[in-house]
This record gives sequence, C-alpha cells and structure tokens, in this order.
Amino acid sequence: MTRELQDQYQKCSKKDITVMLNGYNRCYACQILNQSKVMGYTNIAVQKIRYVVENKKIKRKKIKYYDLKVLIKLKEIWKICDYICSKKLAPFLSEIILVFEQNRKIILDKKVREKLFSISAATIVRLLADIRKKQRFKGKSTTRPGSLLKKNIPIRTFSH
Repeated sequence: MTRELQDQYQKCSKKDITVMLNGYNRCYACQILNQSKVMGYTNIAVQKIRYVVENKKIKRKKIKYYDLKVLIKLKEIWKICDYICSKKLAPFLSEIILVFEQNRKIILDKKVREKLFSISAATIVRLLADIRKKQRFKGKSTTRPGSLLKKNIPIRTFSH
C-alpha cells in the first residue's frame, strides 16, 4: 500500500496530503512515504521496473562556539579561583578576568575574552564536566568509624 501511495504522495498538493494521511500517525507516515524517491520506470521483459534512490538522513555537524582555547583559559581561571562552582563563577567572570589580566596571571586573545564574557553558568558546567568527574572524591573517605571518638564528644541533653 505504501508503494502505491508513495508515487501519489510525492506528486500531491498539501491539501491532498492531509486527506491521504488522515487516520495515520503523521510523523511515521511522512517518514515512510519520503523514504525513497522514484527516479523513473523501464520495461524489461514485460515487467515494469522502477528506479528508486533512497534518501539518507544527513547528520548535521554542530559548530562549537566555545572551542578548545576557551576551555583551556576557563580551566586556568577555575583553578586560580580554587575550583569555585559555576553558578558563583559566571556572574563575576568578567571582573575576575579583568583583575587577572591586570596582575598578569592570565593572557587572553580578543575572541577568547569576548566568549568568556558571554558564557553562562550552565555552559561552564558542561565544559568542565569531564574535569570535575576526574576530580570527584565521592566514596573516598579517610575517616574510620569508631566508638573512642564518640565517647570523647560531649553531648548536651535536657533530661536526666
């Protein structure tokens, strides 16, 4: 059925397509009907054969706005600021950059500087996610449970 409808679908107007797709899941039906394109027909030994070219989805490459240079400078600033969280770092980043440049702790290009001035807290979290995973100390405790320390800590109670 889809093979027969495919030819009609590709030639129809928008109004005819809506009538044709009534009762079907529209997204799925459009995918199926747009899957291949008929290039032409030929007769070989009494059989009618059609030439079909399948459409392949082209995956778009997302252009990164914050490139490697921005990430390196952001890591340096984050390290100098003693690994402060991004929500506290983002609002003051422009001021921090100006102070660091005056004290010659960091040297920035013009493009990198503009990008760091416009960066948001959520973007900082995404950019620093890999580094933060490596530095995570979750589950690594150096203290050991013991009753000796518990006995030495005075606890104030209000009953006898």
